[in-house]
Amino acid sequence: MKQQTPILDSKPFSVTNRQVLEIAIPMMLASITTPLVGLAGAVIVGRFADAALFGGLAAGAVVFDVIVVSFNFLRSGTSGLVAQCFGRGDALEERAVFLRAFLFAALSGMVLALLAPQIAAICEWFMNAEPKLTAAMGVYIRIRLLSAPAALINYTILGYFVGRGEVTVALFLQLLVNGVNIALSTVLSVYLGWGIAGVAWGTTYAESTIMFAGILILIRRFRGMPRISAQHTFDRKAMRLMLHLNGDIMIRSFVLMAGYFAFTREGAQFGTLTVAANAVLMQFVVFAEYFLGGFAIAAQQLVGRAIGARDKMAFLRAVRLTAGWAFAVAGFGSVLVLAFGKQLVGAITKAPDVHAEALFYLPWAAFSAVSGVLAFQMNGVFVGATWSRDMRNGMLISFAVYIAALFALARVYGNYGLWAAYHIFLLTRGITLLSIVRRRLSSFFTE
Repeated sequence: MKQQTPILDSKPFSVTNRQVLEIAIPMMLASITTPLVGLAGAVIVGRFADAALFGGLAAGAVVFDVIVVSFNFLRSGTSGLVAQCFGRGDALEERAVFLRAFLFAALSGMVLALLAPQIAAICEWFMNAEPKLTAAMGVYIRIRLLSAPAALINYTILGYFVGRGEVTVALFLQLLVNGVNIALSTVLSVYLGWGIAGVAWGTTYAESTIMFAGILILIRRFRGMPRISAQHTFDRKAMRLMLHLNGDIMIRSFVLMAGYFAFTREGAQFGTLTVAANAVLMQFVVFAEYFLGGFAIAAQQLVGRAIGARDKMAFLRAVRLTAGWAFAVAGFGSVLVLAFGKQLVGAITKAPDVHAEALFYLPWAAFSAVSGVLAFQMNGVFVGATWSRDMRNGMLISFAVYIAALFALARVYGNYGLWAAYHIFLLTRGITLLSIVRRRLSSFFTE
């Protein structure tokens, strides 16, 4: 007999600015440590003043993101489903959601680790860059993919805590992994002389550290809860729902990472100096996305909770408040990058030619926060509501527009056109999802 799920009280709730900030601020702090790790890796490799080595790290990181971050649906899907369970008071199903995602993450990660040499070889061929840059990229990819099982499991762990709104635990785990990452990468790369391999091994060890820490926290928590049957955990209907949800988000994430990869590859056609300069500037773009991700996560949790509680007013208020705060922070961040961009670029790279080239295109990177803020916030809304098919379709439409803009503008205006196409990609993503919200809203909630 299927195990019964205890249903707790799921009354409508009010969404306030304080609630938004209580979730967003810790997650902003947690999120910005992730690009800081990438920034630290760039600074470490930048000390060698070698554009090819720097470009190899950047290309390798993008490739790793295309492959592994495409599985970010394990965090997003888990957090969305857990938030909805939380909204309707279904504690047992929260745990079942996590266990399903955990198993899928472990199996997928092991496959990626086993295929690391083949994946690296394919990426080296596809990049078609100069030999030194390609070799550095290959070393980074082969090592980093060994951490795939831990990285994917960490997505599910963070997704569980974010879905429940327990952002302090998520913050602790993020600070732990990124702190260990920066420390180990510095020691191995600089002091032990491992170079780009040291950066890759430092991140790999750090991912394993947070995985074990997160598992220990959850074991202690689950130990005091009622037993859950395997029949409940692997219920066919629930498994199909998870696979459909995760499949849609995976396609969306893969297309997004393909957009980053297309940007890097197109930049490589303009020469090693352009690749290195764009790599420096993409640190600001990624930083903005992760920083604004705090409000996307707030939207994700509050919208998911509102969906679970069937509370239309809470849904609307969550969307409005998170969007307002996100736009305000995005504008402020762009001003800061413009004001202190020269100093920030100088902190990332010591190569004079890369520094000078990056400053030419700095405004394009600075305003990416404003161009992309709606896309980031709407992504949180759709993840929380688990409207995955709409997310997938919106991303496919946006990617098609982006590729058309890429070929039309980059071939004529060079790197300026490349950055313009990327801004079009950001804007299209946000506008597309916003246009879908009203239709979904009227069909989902009953008046």
